Amino acid sequence: MKYLLALALILMLPEAQAQSVGIPAIAVDGGSGDGETYSVTLEILALMTMLTLLPAILLMMTSFTRIIIVLSILRQALGTAQTPSNQIILGLALFLTLFVMSPVFDQVYLLAVQPYLDGSLTALDALRAATEPFKTFMLAQTRETDIRMFADIAGVTEIESPEKTPLTLLMPAFVTSELKTAFQIGFLIFIPFVVIDLVVASVLMSMGMMMLSPMIVSLPFKLMLFVLVDGWALIMGTLASSFLVGA
Repeated sequence: MKYLLALALILMLPEAQAQSVGIPAIAVDGGSGDGETYSVTLEILALMTMLTLLPAILLMMTSFTRIIIVLSILRQALGTAQTPSNQIILGLALFLTLFVMSPVFDQVYLLAVQPYLDGSLTALDALRAATEPFKTFMLAQTRETDIRMFADIAGVTEIESPEKTPLTLLMPAFVTSELKTAFQIGFLIFIPFVVIDLVVASVLMSMGMMMLSPMIVSLPFKLMLFVLVDGWALIMGTLASSFLVGA
């Protein structure tokens, strides 16, 4: 999010604030008739509003959704309850998202933030330019059937080109496609662990040990299999390359 940080820094500069329209925020009266009024610039107000939308942007316009779902399914398939913890999974998903989305962030910085800081683009033009790399990324990961479904629901009969797809259609279609892809990857992850559970349950039943939970016995075998095949590297590499293949 270096473009957001750069935008925040430029809005904090005295020169930028001096050229901005101020909204009165607090009026202080010294008691003798003299008072001061503190104002908030429109740019800072818009920036703070945009920061409140960051969680929605993270979920609707990046690779975070697919990654967090696959990692959650992996933990469920291993049967390790709360290990890794939710904080660790969120951290892994966040930093892997930054890795996957770094080319998009670089394009946003070059196309929108840097021209805005140089004064060659207005705020609205910079915002339009910033959405283009995100649209390109989302279009590469979105199924045409999902876009067509939401277009039919919205009553949009014709879209000139994929690049002309409105964000109001592209974002829900993108999230729907991400959910489908995440569950497909999760299904493939689940298969070997389910086979281990079935084998362990069959062996225990044949030995008459029906009071012993198969999950307790199969857990060490699943962990051993996951470690032997270098599971974490495979999962992270598969998730990262899945976005490169779609791009």
